[in-house]
Amino acid sequence: MTTGQASEVRRREAVDALRRGTVPRSGLDLLAVGLDRFAAAMDEDLDTVARGGAAFHAVRGEYGSGKTFFTRWLAERAKRRGLATAEIQISETETPLHRLETVYRRLTERLTTATHQPSALRAVVDSWLYTLEEQVMETGEVAEDDEKALSAEVERLMEQRLADVARTTPAFAAALRGYQHAVTAGDHATAEALIAWLGGQKSVAASARRAAGVRGDLDHFGALGFLQGLLTVLRDCGHPGLLIVLDETETLQRVRGDVREKGLNALRQLLDEIDAGRFPGLFLVMTGTPAFFDGQQGVQRLPPLAQRLATDFGTDARFDSPRAVQLRLLGFDLDRLVELGQRARDLHASVARHPERIGAVVDDGYLRDLASALTGQLGGKVGVAPRLYLRKLVADVLDRVDEFEDFDPRAHYALTVSGTELTESERNAAASADDVELDIP
Repeated sequence: MTTGQASEVRRREAVDALRRGTVPRSGLDLLAVGLDRFAAAMDEDLDTVARGGAAFHAVRGEYGSGKTFFTRWLAERAKRRGLATAEIQISETETPLHRLETVYRRLTERLTTATHQPSALRAVVDSWLYTLEEQVMETGEVAEDDEKALSAEVERLMEQRLADVARTTPAFAAALRGYQHAVTAGDHATAEALIAWLGGQKSVAASARRAAGVRGDLDHFGALGFLQGLLTVLRDCGHPGLLIVLDETETLQRVRGDVREKGLNALRQLLDEIDAGRFPGLFLVMTGTPAFFDGQQGVQRLPPLAQRLATDFGTDARFDSPRAVQLRLLGFDLDRLVELGQRARDLHASVARHPERIGAVVDDGYLRDLASALTGQLGGKVGVAPRLYLRKLVADVLDRVDEFEDFDPRAHYALTVSGTELTESERNAAASADDVELDIP
């Protein structure tokens, strides 16, 4: 998609995110550099998922190589096909991978669709119930004003759709049934509580659980059953699949040995269930550093998982298959960083007050000079520069060119990098944490 084809809202949101130094939530196709080689294969996977299949990839790359950008770029493509998405940050304290009930809870908290921001769980369930009502009405066997008969038929159809899930996870179907009853009765408190329970939340009111005939909280073993039920609901209400991103799985390397092995085993279990066909419509993506996939403190500690993720990277990176289990992101060189700057400049100009000034003052030569100076400040490591480069370019240069007619970045702007504006990986790469003033020729 070109800059001109994207809506002004999407373009402005993307520029605002770059100004803050964050990865935009939308409009990533406008900034995607070097991802064309993955596009066809990822689209094939998304089509497979939309037809009821499943897919999995592990995205590997060093810090700053663009793993988060890649997964959000993929999520945008997924949502354009109607899929729901959820991005989950794996961490030792907040979302430990070995606790699948916590992973599921984060999934529902971050569930999003093309039309609903997180958490979209209630919107999805309401849409599903509405779809069931429409299907009942289309039969012509129930009068529209006969609420009792309509509710009974919707429940019958619900049981039919959830039959496979109910055999293994009857609590999921029971909670949906209880939610439908609460909505029909106008009992909003119970309805809210049961949506929370379906989302894996803890400490749900006992009265609501009794009303639905369910007990306790979601546990590790029930989480996969709830995921299966969620996929069924999504599919029935027009979302043919779900993309789940498990980001920063390399954090497993920093936890206790027994916890690490439990997390790796949970991941192996997920992959085995996907291969067994339990999750039609699921596209699972995980990200991690090469050390996590190849080192003894990561995947290699669990040989069955290492075998499932094994990918040959011994050949030239130009010949990496975009259909492989592991996808290697190579990060940026100076030319790609300049190309990224060109895209950001053109994007900024498309929403600027004085777009003609942007292109005239911030030419390609200046973009290269700024990129060279910044990477020099970061120890020559181009791979950790993109986030800071875009932030400096948009907030310090392009905004000023647009606002002030006489502002010339070559004459009036001296690049400075402070340790306080760097992430940990950027700070480690920098030659010094002190402020350094660099002249751009």
